[in-house]
Amino acid sequence: MINLGRAQLEKLIIHRVGNKLLEESVLLSDEETDLSTQPDLSEILRTYFTGAFKDPVYYHFHHVSSLELNEIYTIAAALFNSRKGFVKKSKDIANILYGYSNHPKIKGGELYITCFDECLINDETTDAIGIFKSENREHYLRVFQEDAYFGVNHDEGISLKRPDKACLIFNVKEKEGFRVCIIDSQNSGNEAQYWKDEFLKLKPVADNYYQTQNYLTLAKEFVTGRLDDEFEVSKADQIDYLNRSINYFKRNEQFDEQEFAHDVFEHQEVITSFKKFKGDFQNENALHVVSEFEISAQAVKRQSRVFKSVLKLDRNFHIYIHGDKELIEKGVDPDGRKYYKIYYREES
Repeated sequence: MINLGRAQLEKLIIHRVGNKLLEESVLLSDEETDLSTQPDLSEILRTYFTGAFKDPVYYHFHHVSSLELNEIYTIAAALFNSRKGFVKKSKDIANILYGYSNHPKIKGGELYITCFDECLINDETTDAIGIFKSENREHYLRVFQEDAYFGVNHDEGISLKRPDKACLIFNVKEKEGFRVCIIDSQNSGNEAQYWKDEFLKLKPVADNYYQTQNYLTLAKEFVTGRLDDEFEVSKADQIDYLNRSINYFKRNEQFDEQEFAHDVFEHQEVITSFKKFKGDFQNENALHVVSEFEISAQAVKRQSRVFKSVLKLDRNFHIYIHGDKELIEKGVDPDGRKYYKIYYREES
């Protein structure tokens, strides 16, 4: 858990990083941005940079050979040790990002390098380094007054909702690659991989959140992708399995794979198929999915959004299935039309 409500923005420098493939340039500042005379602006920027980190997933820096070969990790460690040379190190970060900005869909934009004090992560107060990039601009109206006349014109600027890409590096667990949170509004396609995988070189921290998220993803993909290949199951049956899966995680604090498989899938042949799918899932995604862990309520809440309980029938009806699937019966009438029969006691 992080709390950035008392974080203090101590240093800021802004560069502009273009698309290297499109032969756009990288423009580097020689001086920090002076915030000492603009406390209101400092608070607006603090909120802009940190406001979106409300439900973070933790990552850590890594490298296939040695952690010290991860360039951003090395720069962050040096800045945590001493903020001397902040301008030079911020330029190094900008140049590294520019080197990876070589996909035609990557947008150029302003790059903000920051230092924060008074950040709270898992009840520990520490400092943090921020790397933020704004890529998209918006038009806005500017109203002005001249004597008894009001006029209006338009300008172009950066939305204060949140940066397009963001990274917060917390000064904890240095030997494990620190604790890092990221935002990437462009989260699909090859152009998105350069921020997390190429520029920062991050991997998820294998904590309870990570394990819970992985197992829910595993269960969902088995139910929606493999189950009907091996067994005769209806869409209503699939939704029932999804409901059973998410409800197990909501009811329990500790996960046990054998208990989960028995409660959710019941029949031995389905359980056997699920365990085989787990092996395939781990190999295909280069993951190790453990069989016992403490369930993260935060991960369950987030994953619940993608466990759909809606049965869509042509374009006429949506049926929301939340409980006992025995109360819904599927059939075909003499004219070949498919139907569902629903049993209930009360309506509201």
